[in-house]
Amino acid sequence: KYFKITTKLQIQFVEDKQEFSRFPTKTGRRSLSRSISQSSTDSYSSAASYTDSSDDETSPRDKTQVNSKGGTDFCVKNIKQAEFGRREIEIAEQDMSALISLRKRAQSEKPLAGAKIVGCTHITAQTAVLIETLVALGAQCRWTACNIYSTQNEVAAALTETGVAVFAWKGESEDDFWWCIDRCVTTEGWQPNMILDDGGDLTHWMYKKYPNVFKKIRGIVEESVTGVHRLYQLSKAGKLCVPAMNVNDSVTKQKFDNLYCCRESILDGLKRTTDVMFGGKQVVVCGYGEVGKGCCAALKALGAIVYVTEIDPICALQACMDGFRVVKLNEVIRLVDIIITCTGNKNVVTRDQLDRMKNGSIVCNMGHSNTEIDVASLRTPELTWERVRSQVDHVIWPDGKRVILLAEGRLLNLSCSTVPTFVLSITATTQALALIELYNAPEGRYKQDVYLLPKKMDEYVASLHLATFDAHLTELSDEQAKYLGLNKNGPFKPNYYRYKPRS
Repeated sequence: KYFKITTKLQIQFVEDKQEFSRFPTKTGRRSLSRSISQSSTDSYSSAASYTDSSDDETSPRDKTQVNSKGGTDFCVKNIKQAEFGRREIEIAEQDMSALISLRKRAQSEKPLAGAKIVGCTHITAQTAVLIETLVALGAQCRWTACNIYSTQNEVAAALTETGVAVFAWKGESEDDFWWCIDRCVTTEGWQPNMILDDGGDLTHWMYKKYPNVFKKIRGIVEESVTGVHRLYQLSKAGKLCVPAMNVNDSVTKQKFDNLYCCRESILDGLKRTTDVMFGGKQVVVCGYGEVGKGCCAALKALGAIVYVTEIDPICALQACMDGFRVVKLNEVIRLVDIIITCTGNKNVVTRDQLDRMKNGSIVCNMGHSNTEIDVASLRTPELTWERVRSQVDHVIWPDGKRVILLAEGRLLNLSCSTVPTFVLSITATTQALALIELYNAPEGRYKQDVYLLPKKMDEYVASLHLATFDAHLTELSDEQAKYLGLNKNGPFKPNYYRYKPRS
């Protein structure tokens, strides 16, 4: 289903929970404790964060903190880090000019006045620019992290200083995670009417625990494969009682965030954690969607021998035509040096396959959820876990074999490195526009279903970012537009058009 963009904003395109015991470690090493989660809750950390979660073992829930305005409606690691976080946000703004441009164009009209947005995303400097844009457009915001290791503590503190109620810190337990979501949803005198989600945990928490509040939501914007899948499940079962916007399947999200972002960040994450040289290494990439395509292109360019596993014959044929050999994982499991999962599925790499990998192999995940690698099966007495770097564990078998597990199976690029700010600007701009549209839509325009973004919005988001490259679009003449049957101002492609990426 598609929608028209007819907001007040006058812009140019108007036409079960389980706890680990402590792992065996070498003498002198501090034991590690982690929680298992089969949802997207247990995911990545930010390598760019100023402070590590181990700097202060006191839980933020046990602290009493006050910001400079006397506010206490927040829970972050250390409010005193706000100044440093503000500098991080200012740096991010320099490469998010399109989102800042949208903020300036719409700020006077306040298209989100009255909107009470509860958000559950990764709290990074780039996300902070989005949150502050929503506030500038008139919204009130309360925010939490969609993954227990994704928060930049100093950025959370900076947002709190501006009056945004943030409940998140790097290194939350799973109990902390759900507590933070609950605190965002429930507070005296404030009831959300919009949701911005990444992974679907916030949406499902409200749906299950606060159904009366959920029914009053005017719209949901979801940006991840996992979250969109969960929305479609609710819709199919007839249980989705509010309209939702699928941002993940917009062209500007899939082809830029998923493809180009991962093409750069996969190498960054692997290099920072392992110092591996890619030339000549045998790598298997599980999944040849947009994320898989980006990973394969980057690894191939540096001389790696890349295999692909796929369930979809169309994606498999694309991989073949791009020069990759499509195999079953069991066919190459004893040969490969690196396994990268990016399917969005569960148990893509099993314990039996991990047992057969060679010494020194690297295993990591580039999908949203931490379910792709069967990490839980490695929490057994016969295997020793040795933490060698932040987010880098050696899992040691009884015969001395070591497998290098990155980020405990969580999303590699935000666990062990960073992602390009410019790409996040594209996604954030799309999210902001989707929120504006849903909030301002007249009653009845959207049913209780999941909607896709129109081509016109994708093209507008792309056009805002062209100025960064000093790119100049060619304009159709009246005769050319008539010949093609197009409006001179777009959209220029039909909704069914697929933009083929270069591998």
